[in-house]
Amino acid sequence: MTRVSLTPLTVADADEMVDVLSGDDLYAFIGGSAPTLDGLRALYTRQVVGRSPDGQAEWRNWIIRRVADGQAVGHVQATITERGRRAEIACVVGVGWQRRGYATEATQTMIALLFARGVDRIVAHVHPGNAASAAVAVRTGLTPTDRFDDGERLWERKRG
Repeated sequence: MTRVSLTPLTVADADEMVDVLSGDDLYAFIGGSAPTLDGLRALYTRQVVGRSPDGQAEWRNWIIRRVADGQAVGHVQATITERGRRAEIACVVGVGWQRRGYATEATQTMIALLFARGVDRIVAHVHPGNAASAAVAVRTGLTPTDRFDDGERLWERKRG
């Protein structure tokens, strides 16, 4: 049974997502702090364009919503490069909705969408101390590499 759906990001989602992204514990491994409503609206305004300013990367962002009630619980995103062949992915689930499998289900759905559109390689950056994100990576078929970027281990999955 599918418990979450992915809906394309809109600027209006900021009103609901500001609360979802409000827990300070959420930023222990990813850095930063909880966004303000104005800051989140500005970020979403840039993201919904769907491309980096130089046009080299395609951006795909989705809100994770529970199917039962439409409640937003987090977001997933993909930065697609190398002419559509490589995607760097990320998933954030609000503190109040963690440990329920939503991140795994949403990430599996996103990976399926990316592979269906022709992406060949998925990459995720996982902080070595973030056991929850590593568990999601394992459950979604990513494997750790020996490469690090800015202190985070790169995990990878190839289509096929």
